Amino acid sequence: MSMGPIGVFDSGYGGLTVLKEITAKLPQYDYIYLGDNARAPYGTRSFDTVYHYTLQCVEWFFKQGCSLVILACNTASAKALRTIQQNDLPNIDPSKRVLGVIRPTSEIIGNFSKTNNLGILATTGTVQSQSYLIEIEKFFPECNVYQEACPMWVPLIENNEHNSPGADYFIQQHLNNLLGQSPDIDTILLACTHYPLLIDKIRQFAPADCAIIAQGAIVADSLVDYLKRHPELEQQCSKGGEQRFFTTDAAADFDSKAAIFYGKPVKSTHLAL
Repeated sequence: MSMGPIGVFDSGYGGLTVLKEITAKLPQYDYIYLGDNARAPYGTRSFDTVYHYTLQCVEWFFKQGCSLVILACNTASAKALRTIQQNDLPNIDPSKRVLGVIRPTSEIIGNFSKTNNLGILATTGTVQSQSYLIEIEKFFPECNVYQEACPMWVPLIENNEHNSPGADYFIQQHLNNLLGQSPDIDTILLACTHYPLLIDKIRQFAPADCAIIAQGAIVADSLVDYLKRHPELEQQCSKGGEQRFFTTDAAADFDSKAAIFYGKPVKSTHLAL
């Protein structure tokens, strides 16, 4: 039986906030991270484009020996995951698995709310996909879900402007838009893996009694459970405690920004797709 690392994919840097939580919970495994920074952001791209980009990257992970790939990107999870799972995996290799971040988040997000009113802050692509509305309905049909697209937030973060006064304007604007849809929203999900870098500012402008939920820990806990339930897949995951990083853009530029998301220095390799 061949063994290989767990693949973690994002269109840019945000998936590093998920990988950070996963490696904290499951440090024994090997991981490969790929950021498709050269073609980011995915949030404003069409379904078809996001699907083709994501599939190309998933196939690259498989060539590196990965039996399990995590799409640590809400846009890719919303626009590509189901098609890859249903149409591509049976032809590529039915034993391999590709998982996303929307399903595990939707399975528990309703538990945080006392009023059954949830707010979603996400990219334009994730909001337009309606994925959270569909998935949360399955697990918490009693919940009302309100969405707000925040197209400026990822560029602000990736240009290291998220702590600037200009960022305050956009954060407050989108929070007001979201909370203006219902006075009963008591839980806000950060449905983009970049957004944890804004969590302190979001809390600053949100009501004090409103829970602000990031996805990293949720996805990490879900992966722990998944590997326990699928020992045949777990046994294919190599255990050397190694993390390798790849980017489709300039490695030096990736490294300089990645540490902000990952919490420690990163040394990446450029990948030409």
